Amino acid sequence: MSSSPAPSAADETPLDWTEDGHPRSRHFGDIYFSPEDGLAESRAVFLQGCGLPEAWAGRDRFVVGELGFGAGLNILALLELWRRTRPPGGQLSIFSIEAFPVRAQDMLRAVARWPEIADLAALLASRWPGRARGFHRVELQELNAVLDLAVMPVEDALAAWSGRADAWFLDGFSPALNPQMWSEAVMAAVAARSAPDARAATFTVAGAVRRGLQAAGFAIDKRPGYGRKRERLEARLPGPPAPRPDRPRVAVVGAGIAGASAMRALRALGLEPLLFEAADPGAGGSGNPAALVTPRLDAGLGPVAELAAQSFGRAVGLYAQTPGAVIARGVLQLAQTDRDPERFRTIAAADLFEPGAMTVLAAEVTTARLGEPAPAGLDMNEALVIAPAIVLASWLGDWRPAAVAAVVRDGDDWRLTDAAGAELWRGAAVILAAGPDTARLWPDLALTPVRGQASWATDADRPAATAWGGYLIPTADGLLFGATHDRGDIGTETRADDHARNLETLASRHPELAARLSASTLEGRAAVRATTGDHLPLAGAASEQAPGLFLLTGFGSRGFSMAPLLGEHVAARIAGAPSPLPAALADLVDPQRFERRAARRGRNSVQTRA
Repeated sequence: MSSSPAPSAADETPLDWTEDGHPRSRHFGDIYFSPEDGLAESRAVFLQGCGLPEAWAGRDRFVVGELGFGAGLNILALLELWRRTRPPGGQLSIFSIEAFPVRAQDMLRAVARWPEIADLAALLASRWPGRARGFHRVELQELNAVLDLAVMPVEDALAAWSGRADAWFLDGFSPALNPQMWSEAVMAAVAARSAPDARAATFTVAGAVRRGLQAAGFAIDKRPGYGRKRERLEARLPGPPAPRPDRPRVAVVGAGIAGASAMRALRALGLEPLLFEAADPGAGGSGNPAALVTPRLDAGLGPVAELAAQSFGRAVGLYAQTPGAVIARGVLQLAQTDRDPERFRTIAAADLFEPGAMTVLAAEVTTARLGEPAPAGLDMNEALVIAPAIVLASWLGDWRPAAVAAVVRDGDDWRLTDAAGAELWRGAAVILAAGPDTARLWPDLALTPVRGQASWATDADRPAATAWGGYLIPTADGLLFGATHDRGDIGTETRADDHARNLETLASRHPELAARLSASTLEGRAAVRATTGDHLPLAGAASEQAPGLFLLTGFGSRGFSMAPLLGEHVAARIAGAPSPLPAALADLVDPQRFERRAARRGRNSVQTRA
């Protein structure tokens, strides 16, 4: 309910409790909701004030924005009403902004007096978004609803969001106590992020708020208030409602983690995609018996670090909700250079990860943990080792075994054809998620193939997960280590020399284990991954000249950490839903970024010559 900077790890909770058990903000000295009956207040001020549920009748998708998530009471009231009155097949998207998020246990305590929302509160608490800076997605598939919580200042959040709200709950703390939340700039940003004919509601009728809404183009109206407040405010952005597009037919090509992430995300948005795969799921880079889910560690803490942290957080949450997917929790990243411990301290102190998610360990601690001499390390206690086959089986759904030879534009449609030119499918949108093979289907794509071979043993004890220049992780019945990294090599045969190289890498940090394994018969697998020139994935529209064609590839070795969130981003673009990715991070992975950079270089070159 504020626009101030996000909380530090030391902020255990942003609220206090009054003597009669009501929550009050530590930062602003204001109450979170009416002490008389907060739920009734939410229903009267925000639900009724935005014309709900009548406003969403007959709608496939309805978008609600909120300034001030607070203790979550407005959202719980909204979800309870949506559950009772949602249109058949309707999808609810919620975007809420909160710089000082409360803890799940505080939310449960705050709303415990209303049994009619107790089950919804328990559901939300079980998927609590967290306190790290950035966007957090909470999927409530039981209700055909999704919540994106922005933990950041209100101005930054509104600038970063890609959605357009049909209704706004303006519920910051009192304008007198938190004027920044109610500024004309904020009201203008709300209007810019509103759909035509959007409605807004708030408890306050302060003159500055009225003037800000009117300056932003809203028509305002005072209404009888709730409880002790004589009046409240309703606002409407004039204009005819925008026409609602039909739900598009979508095809996905490729059954690795990128394709599986896209399929899961598209179904969550109410679409019915069809996937094509020439071999078997995981036949490419997603087919090892175990996979590491860790963030890229970037001590610069800029946009690339933000992308890595948000992708990692979403991936961990989704795998935790996939039965049987998690093999082990916690990964120890070991220092490789003298500078690494300082880098680790910078990352651990940042607000990009949840408080306590990263802990720097001294060399004596890592040595005791591993039972072998080891350098200092970073304990990533939320990192995972997962079973790829279980994730793919859960997320892919039905798929069609067929080799797509070409993607062809035909009028307003895309056609997928086989090697003989026969049509496999026709529809409005296609996602190419075929790893390095994507470049064959969409020429001129700048992807570099990188071959990697992993080694594993099933007759060994399952180790703790460790990463350095290589990695060692448990599988369901043993251990896996590696991996080689050979740019430009497209061979997929298993090579004895590469087993030897993997053992050398293992011996650099686990010499005793490597010595034991050298006498064992190792199994292994090689696959070719796709990388880009800037080592960031491609996730978004392929080209302005190819409407309806999307790319989801170029993950290198970070597919399991990044594809789940970026699959949701691409799916949102297709469905016309708000993306869970802030605008600046979406730009980082936009497939058209290289063209834009080349164009800027060309303009700058012309200006320099002139």
